[in-house]
Amino acid sequence: MINEQTTPNPNTTDPTMGSPTTAPSNDDVISTLNGLIETCKDGQEGFKQAAEGVERSDLKSLFYEFSQQRAAFAGDLQSLVQTLGGDPENSGSFTGAIHRGWINIKSAVTGKDEGAILNECERGEDSAKNQYKDALEEALPDYIRKTVQEQFTSVMQAHDRVKALRDSYNNENTSKRDDQTSTARGGF
Repeated sequence: MINEQTTPNPNTTDPTMGSPTTAPSNDDVISTLNGLIETCKDGQEGFKQAAEGVERSDLKSLFYEFSQQRAAFAGDLQSLVQTLGGDPENSGSFTGAIHRGWINIKSAVTGKDEGAILNECERGEDSAKNQYKDALEEALPDYIRKTVQEQFTSVMQAHDRVKALRDSYNNENTSKRDDQTSTARGGF
């Protein structure tokens, strides 16, 4: 007699996702969330350092706000990991900070170079944006997907705000250099 034990079909229809998916393992979801926690912790520290490195009060406030936002995101994700029975990540990682673009913030802050700080913040946000996009491509339980999607929307808004500030800073400085060059050449 042939073994009649049936193997579960890994491609099942997940009612929370609305289409055929491969059900994620609990460990996979925890790993994805822990990766996002590291990303948030790196962003929290990066924005804090950026706030300490700029003179403009509006940038200081904005960077502190983004730092606190990332701390709250990390806390929310840590709670989700705990509900899944996992051990939540508690910090960013040095290797992760390099990968996620925040490592150069220290040198930019040391030089008090607003343009360099904005560039590094935008680079860090590019990485955060990509980490969230990758997480959203994973098969996640609906309640977790909702949280990750909401955070991703906020990360995109922060990214766009930092990018606009960086572009504005670069445009202002380009105009100033052009004016100085024109004046030095005897222009009006």
